[in-house]
Amino acid sequence: MIRPETLVRWHRAGFRGYWRWKSRPQGGRPQIDMELRGLIRRMSVDNPLWGAPRIHGELLKLGFSVAQSSVAKYMVKRRGPPSQEWRTFLRNHMPDIAAMDLFVVPTIGFELLYGFVILRLDRRALVWINVTTNPTAEWIARQLTEAFPWDETPRYLIRDRDRIYGTVVTRRLRAMGIRDKPTASASPWQNGCAERIIGSIRRECVDHVIVLGEAHLRRILQSYARRRITGKGTISAIARPSCC
Repeated sequence: MIRPETLVRWHRAGFRGYWRWKSRPQGGRPQIDMELRGLIRRMSVDNPLWGAPRIHGELLKLGFSVAQSSVAKYMVKRRGPPSQEWRTFLRNHMPDIAAMDLFVVPTIGFELLYGFVILRLDRRALVWINVTTNPTAEWIARQLTEAFPWDETPRYLIRDRDRIYGTVVTRRLRAMGIRDKPTASASPWQNGCAERIIGSIRRECVDHVIVLGEAHLRRILQSYARRRITGKGTISAIARPSCC
């Protein structure tokens, strides 16, 4: 009666509509005036050594009530490479680098499940994959401990600046002898290997099924991980249900 791809398409359309309704604007911080935006840009251009905190303080002295994050948003963005680009860093330290990231998968009831992946960058080897309904810093710290034996820990671990990686995670990394390397804000390309493998998981696996629940998604990802063998590396470990 109904083709599988039609059912998947209906589910995606329903999830988009549900999330559009859930994310509808319900008020918030009002936009600042155009004159104040121009003043922020002019102060930024005339004083290239001033950062957002300094400009924010000067505006408060002038009687303007504006948040420091808004000042940073409307400052002039100056282009110029840093002393060492990320491409150079990755090329020099590739064998000693791992990366981790989270991705979201909706269920049939529009609930959100969170997948967690860790991979080694030198051979693009997927080291760890697991699923949870409520990612916490304690849960992620436990996954790190189970993913890396003490004699196989990487020297660096790349991650984004999600607030889920709290003090518990950074302390666990330090105790394991791993240097924490968070990416810059709004720069997913700095964790491109993790983003790419998540894209592969979506295109080759979860985009073709409707997930029923946490256990269902875990079985799907474990089956995908066992079968995934590429020319650059293989699966070295997957999470077991007892680890959740």
